[in-house]
Amino acid sequence: MMKQKLLARPSLSCFTFTAMTMALTLALTACTHTSHTASVDSAKQSAKLSTAQYYGTNNPFVKEAVYFVMTDRFVDGDASNNYPEQGGNLPSFDLPLYAENGDTANVGYLGGDLKGVLDNAQYISNMGFTAVWLTPIVENPDQQFSGGEAIAYGGAFKDGGKSAYHGYWASNFYKIDEHYPSENLDYKTYTNKMRDQFGIKTVFDVVANHGSPSFSMPVEQNQFGKLYDLNGRLVADHQNLAPEKLDPNNPLHQFYHTSPDIMQLSNLNEDNPQLRDYLINSYLYWIEQGADAFRIDTIKHVPHHFWQEMAARVRAQYPDFFMFAESFDYNANFIAQHTLAKNGGISVLDFPGQKAITSVFETPDSDYASLLSYLHLTHGPYANPYELTTFYDNHDMPRMNASDSGFIDANNWLFTSRGIPVVYQGSEIGFMRGKAEHQGNRNYLGQENIEIAKSHPIQQQLSAIANIRKNVPALQNGLQVNLEFKGDHAAFYRVIQKGDIAQTALVLLNKSDKSHRFEITQYLDKGTWTEMRFEQQAQTITTGDALLADVAGHSVNVWVKEGAVVNEALKNELSKLMAFK
Repeated sequence: MMKQKLLARPSLSCFTFTAMTMALTLALTACTHTSHTASVDSAKQSAKLSTAQYYGTNNPFVKEAVYFVMTDRFVDGDASNNYPEQGGNLPSFDLPLYAENGDTANVGYLGGDLKGVLDNAQYISNMGFTAVWLTPIVENPDQQFSGGEAIAYGGAFKDGGKSAYHGYWASNFYKIDEHYPSENLDYKTYTNKMRDQFGIKTVFDVVANHGSPSFSMPVEQNQFGKLYDLNGRLVADHQNLAPEKLDPNNPLHQFYHTSPDIMQLSNLNEDNPQLRDYLINSYLYWIEQGADAFRIDTIKHVPHHFWQEMAARVRAQYPDFFMFAESFDYNANFIAQHTLAKNGGISVLDFPGQKAITSVFETPDSDYASLLSYLHLTHGPYANPYELTTFYDNHDMPRMNASDSGFIDANNWLFTSRGIPVVYQGSEIGFMRGKAEHQGNRNYLGQENIEIAKSHPIQQQLSAIANIRKNVPALQNGLQVNLEFKGDHAAFYRVIQKGDIAQTALVLLNKSDKSHRFEITQYLDKGTWTEMRFEQQAQTITTGDALLADVAGHSVNVWVKEGAVVNEALKNELSKLMAFK
């Protein structure tokens, strides 16, 4: 959720995430799996020849690619949990907003659920994704909110008339909302099936700064402004009072600040130790239910000391647990604060990168060089830039307004450059491109669109490059060495030499309409280079040779060489990147 309040900016320092042990278990086809096994085995053998270590991060989650699902708006797999009559005179199901030109958005529940995701897990895996981030699935109020300002088509920062379909209005942080499970499919069963049957991890979306809308209702509504614990006991109640009218001596008011924050949402008091226990224990509970990682909502609205305690308590029990957060700000120096060990060592969504990516791929005459400034490969503010989650749009901003070719080019960049790629549902067909939150950004995707996606050119090209990343360690965790970023063309290496893996990938990108010939000599290692995207004839390079490649318009080549780096100039550059990343 996009928010406005900022925190103070402390000084920067370095940290490292605790290493995790994860493995991808599913390849797109048996042939792909065989190719991947041979590639990794060859890289392992070659790595033993060298002691130099080159890699992006020790955190294994860097291998993942994340498909972001807005749970209620993906696919209705079970109509029995829709509850279309729920809410009485303040219904919560199917609440359309209309534009004058006939366009629509919707602020009611529309039926998406866990079964809808599970039914399409093979589709998600086939695209090359290895993790699914779901919007929150915890219990939310059952009615539309009667207070605040009424929302209308195209509006923003108004909650009146909206339901909690998005999941960010928790009334019980320990209980799944009734709209999402099915018979024999609770959250734990869902996470187990996703992991065991499809090799897909689950990212759980957590909130700490707010609960549900809590005041300004003409008549107090059940659940709004209330919090319940694991046993269903009421532990906090705003009682429809404005924050400044709360009584600090009332036990039911002590979980809340007495000052407002975001519209009418309850402003949770992180200075209260009982509230901290309530929240952090709920996060631990969902890990027990199978969550593999956390995405943290609105992190900048809660002081660093909360996240330091939260991260320490989570990692005391789950040392390998990965977390990334939304700090909606385009200043890298600001959002990097969250990645520091003293602030919890939590990775972040790369908002400066999002801005750069959309500016390049929405505009055909843009320059690849515009992407360089957000990478921060050396001497940057982040604890480690390779652990950032990279994306071009989400549910809180206008979707990328690019052509099909623009989406293809953006995905070719996203899945080859540094970071962990995150793609929002529907982007594989350019769904609702250019539309903001209440203009259709969050409209229901549905099974029909997923069937269309399976033959859509954006989806086909996304699947191709995502599955290459899934099977090439260098693209997951290799240091990025930039060569050429000019106009419509970009060239760079990704190099990994870590443990028993040694591999170099040369990425060649062309976003023009015409074919382009690349001639690469800088840092070029001798040996055999194999092209992964179109399986072109391998090139054997000796000292002084150039690698020549013709890359079609709006396409990519990924040339891979197995084995340890031998080029001395490249070794020197990699050593600098290792020292100053």
